[in-house]
Amino acid sequence: MPRAALLSINARVEGTKPSTWEDPSLVQVWGPRFSAYVVAERDVAIFTLGRLPEDGKGRGVAEELAIRLHAHLAGRRMTYGEAGRGLGEQPNRLRYAAPTATVLIRWDGARQPTVWTAPRPNVDPRDARLELARRYLHVFGPAMPGAFAQWAGISPREGSSAFEALRGSLTGVRTPVGDAWILTRDEPSFRAAPGPVAQARLLPSGDAYFLLQGADRELLVPDADRRRSLWTPRVWPGGLLVEGEIVGTWRRANETVTIQTWRRLTRAARDAVEAEAESLPLPGVQGRIVVRWD
Repeated sequence: MPRAALLSINARVEGTKPSTWEDPSLVQVWGPRFSAYVVAERDVAIFTLGRLPEDGKGRGVAEELAIRLHAHLAGRRMTYGEAGRGLGEQPNRLRYAAPTATVLIRWDGARQPTVWTAPRPNVDPRDARLELARRYLHVFGPAMPGAFAQWAGISPREGSSAFEALRGSLTGVRTPVGDAWILTRDEPSFRAAPGPVAQARLLPSGDAYFLLQGADRELLVPDADRRRSLWTPRVWPGGLLVEGEIVGTWRRANETVTIQTWRRLTRAARDAVEAEAESLPLPGVQGRIVVRWD
């Protein structure tokens, strides 16, 4: 969600403020799996057209709905509930128009998303799909086509087709959970010695660092019980990162951040975690952040 995106940015970019997620360089779209994503405005085509169905029926549904939505809005902005009712559609169905790259949204995580339409980027959907696969491999690799398809919300056949088209720029690797692929250009970074890491980071629910599926999760969290506490059946907690390793989870309720660790932390590590929590750029929070260790 957008406010989770703010915390993801904060974990990586110095100087993040409560309003950073509304910077003009960023936009919101219904992206992979039709979830709300905050992406760079220049990358809209990648995260939308990159998921446009290849089959005629699926593509037809997306494009027909996008045309109807554009005509109904006629330059206006309205909640997706209003827009859906105006079209005689269940509002959630408007998400099917998102892969056309003509539907933008604004959602603060509380009220209904506001929707409007924009001109379609002059980008070939196939080129967008291949770049989406490259982005996925760069962030989540080593990976397999099925994992990419699941993440992107496309068919397994479409995921395999994208990896096959990229085969000349991929390198096969072996991992503790099976064979997979990386981008050949990323091989030096896999072989490089680890660089300096932050003392502590609070990664929000759904952060890309642990947005993994299936066996890939074992590479990040080998212990099964700990995996179950991080990837829960419902809303995931945030991940507690200490010196480059996930060592627990966290949740927030107003000004209180509750942290549950999987092992005993040093006093220095606890101080770093508390300092990170107190620096979170949380919109609407007036008082001082209080850390509660569970």
